[in-house]
Amino acid sequence: MLKAFLLSTTHLLTTTHFPFSSLSLSLSLSLSLSLSLSLSNGRGCTDIVCCILFIVAVLAYFAVGILAWSQGDPRKVIYPTNSRGEFCGQAGTPLEKKTKLFYFNIMKCASPMVLLDFQCPTTQLCVEKCPKQYMTLLKAYSVSADWEYYKKFCKEDIPSAMRPAQLLAEGLCPAMLLPSKSFTRRCFPALSRKGTEVFVGNQTQFNDGTTDRPAADLIDGVKNASMVIEARQVAMRIFEDYTQSWYWILIALVLATVLSLIFIVLMRFLGGIMVWVTIVMVILVIGYGIFHCYMEYASLKGEPGADITLQELGLQMDFSIYLQIRQTWLAFMIILAIVEVIILLLLIFLRKRILLAIALIKEASRAIGHIMSALFYPLVTFFLLAIVIAYWAVTAVFLSTSNEAVYKVFNESACEYSRETCNPENFSISTMKAKCPDSECLFAFYGGETVYHKYLIGLQIYNLFAFLWCANFVTALGQMTLAGAFASYYWAFVKPDDMPTCPVFASLGRALRYHTGSLAFGALILSIIQLIRVMLEYLDHKLQGAQNKCTKFLLCCLKCCFWCLEKFIKFLNRNAYIMIAIYGKNFCTSARDAFFLLMRNIIRVAVLDKVTDFLLFLGKLLIVGLVGIFAFFFFSGRVKAFEDTAPTLNYYWVPILTVALGSYLIAHGFFSVYAMCVDTLFLCFCEDLERNDGTAERPYFMSAKMREIFFKVDQTSPQERAEEDVHLKQLQLSNE
Repeated sequence: MLKAFLLSTTHLLTTTHFPFSSLSLSLSLSLSLSLSLSLSNGRGCTDIVCCILFIVAVLAYFAVGILAWSQGDPRKVIYPTNSRGEFCGQAGTPLEKKTKLFYFNIMKCASPMVLLDFQCPTTQLCVEKCPKQYMTLLKAYSVSADWEYYKKFCKEDIPSAMRPAQLLAEGLCPAMLLPSKSFTRRCFPALSRKGTEVFVGNQTQFNDGTTDRPAADLIDGVKNASMVIEARQVAMRIFEDYTQSWYWILIALVLATVLSLIFIVLMRFLGGIMVWVTIVMVILVIGYGIFHCYMEYASLKGEPGADITLQELGLQMDFSIYLQIRQTWLAFMIILAIVEVIILLLLIFLRKRILLAIALIKEASRAIGHIMSALFYPLVTFFLLAIVIAYWAVTAVFLSTSNEAVYKVFNESACEYSRETCNPENFSISTMKAKCPDSECLFAFYGGETVYHKYLIGLQIYNLFAFLWCANFVTALGQMTLAGAFASYYWAFVKPDDMPTCPVFASLGRALRYHTGSLAFGALILSIIQLIRVMLEYLDHKLQGAQNKCTKFLLCCLKCCFWCLEKFIKFLNRNAYIMIAIYGKNFCTSARDAFFLLMRNIIRVAVLDKVTDFLLFLGKLLIVGLVGIFAFFFFSGRVKAFEDTAPTLNYYWVPILTVALGSYLIAHGFFSVYAMCVDTLFLCFCEDLERNDGTAERPYFMSAKMREIFFKVDQTSPQERAEEDVHLKQLQLSNE
């Protein structure tokens, strides 16, 4: 390949006439040769040690996944568990038809120990249906039909000769049944409130087997039992919403993909027009959002309960309740108005820079026009990230469900063995039962005492760390691939003749063959910082109840510092990958060169590159806004034409937020091609500007149009501008 290039160069020297000397031409072509070699075969493997570490980490990650899959049981997340640790409603078991979990004494769930053991200290039984009527054991035992119904909520194999007192003493039957409703496969008392009185079924009192008690006493038990499974309740409802709306979500995401692709293609041919259309449309969409929030705010005037404040309402799991409050829409309206004002002010103050940024986007469009395959490369990144995320999620679920059932002693009176581990198989004849007659050996939680279970938390941390490393590696691979493709466009002396046949494929091959270690190095640094941030967030969550203001302040400072550090490392990595794609040096050298190169051109970075990023962000905002508005009207049933088509949901905000987030990721994937193209061209321009001066001996590699764009940013004297014009004419003649 090198021999063919030299032969073609010799032929060019002997047959082509340029308006400068052959010595100047040979110097220029030798520079072109060196850059071409650096972008092709003139490079070696970089950061080999980190490459080996990454391979070992991935192999260990596979080993963790295999171990988790062999030990885990996802049924623990899906099915409720009775006091024996068995799953209610599990297919292929005797409990297949018994899908509901029934509590013998829901009152015991009011104990604070529930929050410590995460298990209600009462017998829990799998039943087919929740009880529908109120009755006590004493009354039901005396009526044959009632007793047959009552036995469905007792343990199996009850001796027929046992009297009610014995059944209660042995813990074989509950003392009472309350009218209940199934909620997340659990039977909770059917409580209702009329004024200040609380009803269970249609009664204000119930008999717990010994005395009459007000129905209000059940509230604490139901509340604590609900707190234990609150996360699972919400998760199950959200899961149900996804099962009802997943195909509509896919349709909305396909729509976002089509809109993004159309937008990018139009940017290729109508760059300036599309930028102005984006600016106007974003302003109009946000303006419509302000108008819609005002209309909702006005329509709720005088509605019962609409004037309650968010503070008074507190945290509600059904987020649709917030949309029935005027203060919510007022907050939305204020936020959108602030965003609208900020965007308008930025557009006013940056109007001159926006014109330059539009010209830069046009130049990026020309580069993308020669490398159209780059537009579809984000699909590869999305596919690889989807695999990484799916592997992490599945491994996390299997790890979290790979514990064994742990049983503990629960009792009402004082007992020296309270909350100690027990064995339900022989508990009735054990010393614990003999010393504490009223105690029971009940399922407490999933855990374990083996070496595997002791290091389970460590495996979860490694699962998270490996996920972050792999995800950042995939992202870095995409950045370097695109950077290499666009760098080959910039450093081609005659565009597009001197470019590789398949720039994206060639750049991907170079990145994987020579720079896997450098990609892993940059991803490792970023992953460590992100892991520290996750741990800080976890500590912050655990210390929410702490009153030490100094600790809170230090933790807040640490979170802020690591957030800033993560943003800086992302910025540095991105530019380091561009330098690696151009010159093939190792990560540290490339990061240093990129950093100092940007610092020497900090004015250009501030006034041009970041303005371009702002315009591209507006494009993403437009896609998300259009698709989000469509999803809101569809899933909320606000449009009568879609009222019968839209699925029935628990939380209609679930698919709306999913669509909005998915639309942003899709738009970000397509617009990231433009962003990477702009950053690469910008960094190449800065490097070209320092290495060359535009003379015949050292001509610029940038196009004439691009040089005109960038030099508008600089404040140059008329004499310098005249010299630049001469150099520009020479470059134009040489290109002709």
